[in-house]
Amino acid sequence: MLTNDTLLYAYRLMYSASVMAETYEANRTITRYVHSTSRGHEAIQLATAFQLKPQDWVSPYYRDESMLLGMGWMPYQLMLQLLTRADDPFSGGRSYYSHPNSRDADKPKIIHQSSATGMQAIPSTGIAQGLKYQSMIHGPWTVDQCSEPAVVVCSLGDASVTEGEVSEAIQFAVLHQLPIIYLVQDNEWGISVSAKEGRAMNAFDYAAGFKGLQRVQVDGTDFRASFDTMAGVVEQVRNNPQPWLVHARVCLLNHHTSGVRKEFYRTPEDLDLHASFDPLPKLRADILRSYPHAVVEALETEIRETIATDFARAVAAAEPDPRSVAHHVFVPTPINEENGVRQPAGAAKVLMVDAALFAIRELMEAHPECLLYGQDVGLRLGGVFREAATLADRFGSQRVFNTAIQEAYIIGSTVGLSAVGLKPIVEVQFADYIYPGFNQLVTEISKSCYLTCGKFPVSAVIRVPIGAYGGGGPYHSGSVETTLLSIKGIKVAYPSNAADMKGLMKAAWHDPNPVVMLEHKGLYWSKVPGTEAAKTPEPDRDYILPFGKAAVVLDASDPALEEGNTLCIITYGMGVYWAKAAAVYFPGQVAIIDLRTLFPLDEELVFATVRRHGKCLVLTEEQAQNSFAEALACRISKACFSYLDAPVEVLGALNLPAVPLNVGLENAMLPSAEKVRERVGVLLDQ
Repeated sequence: MLTNDTLLYAYRLMYSASVMAETYEANRTITRYVHSTSRGHEAIQLATAFQLKPQDWVSPYYRDESMLLGMGWMPYQLMLQLLTRADDPFSGGRSYYSHPNSRDADKPKIIHQSSATGMQAIPSTGIAQGLKYQSMIHGPWTVDQCSEPAVVVCSLGDASVTEGEVSEAIQFAVLHQLPIIYLVQDNEWGISVSAKEGRAMNAFDYAAGFKGLQRVQVDGTDFRASFDTMAGVVEQVRNNPQPWLVHARVCLLNHHTSGVRKEFYRTPEDLDLHASFDPLPKLRADILRSYPHAVVEALETEIRETIATDFARAVAAAEPDPRSVAHHVFVPTPINEENGVRQPAGAAKVLMVDAALFAIRELMEAHPECLLYGQDVGLRLGGVFREAATLADRFGSQRVFNTAIQEAYIIGSTVGLSAVGLKPIVEVQFADYIYPGFNQLVTEISKSCYLTCGKFPVSAVIRVPIGAYGGGGPYHSGSVETTLLSIKGIKVAYPSNAADMKGLMKAAWHDPNPVVMLEHKGLYWSKVPGTEAAKTPEPDRDYILPFGKAAVVLDASDPALEEGNTLCIITYGMGVYWAKAAAVYFPGQVAIIDLRTLFPLDEELVFATVRRHGKCLVLTEEQAQNSFAEALACRISKACFSYLDAPVEVLGALNLPAVPLNVGLENAMLPSAEKVRERVGVLLDQ
């Protein structure tokens, strides 16, 4: 119920936001980092914040400072982020103003917020997905031990709704009827792009195309109307979980950001029009019907004095310690030692594809928070490589299910699921199709732990079938490890046999950080000639293999080492089998190291091996030029320079844009045992 006290409190916060904006603008040499303010959007933001409870989740966007004030954040705390001070409660000086994250028990929770417009829609929908799953398992009120269910609010600017990933999020929310509210604040500008230039319709009209999405429009500059609308929508979602879109018409009174000034692109007429809708004088006139001028003026004086004091305190606050710059890239993993039995007595050999399946089955048996989803992994097929066969039948469609063709959603939703305590395993069907998910992997997943100072690491396993396997063609045979390894803040595994697959899959799931599991399609079934050894005895249920521990697949003989006529091959995946086949022709002269994980990398074993032999070939299936393998060769050269008897060599695929479909052309492009044999012979002769 909207009382006079609530109106006065709303005015206090709205006036605070206005004075804060004035203060920042008057001190541009101090507030030098780029920032936006909420001027013109305050009414709908405060009206939304006032409905939220500590069990709720919200994803504000970069203009939502009034929403943060309404949720209980103090101006001083926001200023610490504005000025990138050490005590910035959100990111410790690492991120922009109004890019919050919080696990505070007395406020709604906020996952990592990026600047990539519209990208928050998928992680936020992932939160709602996780809440629904938990409520189905435990009951709607037991997720956070609260008296009523939680809701999720995802705040968006109208220009961001044209992003395809917003559509993916809404599609999933509607299909599964998730408890989420998409709050769209429409000021008719997307930086300098006007509504007429940038969209065919506004968000309210767009929402009509999603059958099952409830929608409403409101004047977002009118606090009373906004409060009533948001109160009704939030109550609806609490009592009857379903997705809503609220389209709030607002005005833009300040600059797009401090760096993109309004006078650069807006006419005086447009500025005057927006000023006529300013929610601040509207609310002031409203409260003056109930409070004397003297009360309101005294409040305004108090606020101005407080903001001035807070700003001076924030300016004087300490800068971050530069020594902390590398903190919080990852949170510690509990898996640091190899445990369990790798080769139990009498254990039958299993295929790599089955080793992964068995690992996930055991995880799901022991951990109800373990989910598996992706394209075609559900009941009917169990994965195009049968890598999830029987899991849906065993654990039900709530835990193992198909998604649409939505790589961005598959990957990005893990952020939200992880935030609410679930541990998803998701699958992208082929490595060649991971690119639509890169926005989420780069902007949301990889940066979350670092920019939240460890509050929101993303615990997720992303399975990616990779590599060529005999006629797969240009869109089903690609290698993407170099592209993945260019992203900091994720871990990458690449097992080459069944035992490693099972041990690394277990380690990946228990790791509280994001892991990409690269699984070679040609090794899954050991159908490619020469890969029979990818089948191994199945390790026991407790077997786990830590990341960053490479394996010695083959060692050189002592006599050959004494003669100084040996070399080592550093490789992974299919390269292990090409190397082993080539080594047969050089008895005792070749050592082979299987990296097993590409990040973290076992540099200690790699460098020690290279120093021992003096000659090194880095072998990869990827196109060699500008690859991870070339970068590794450079690091080896630098670390082992004084031990080398020849330059570090790299052998990979030809530098072509795709793997040809024709098998003969494919063979001409890719490495092979024969090509490795030729290169080893030349290197040994040097």
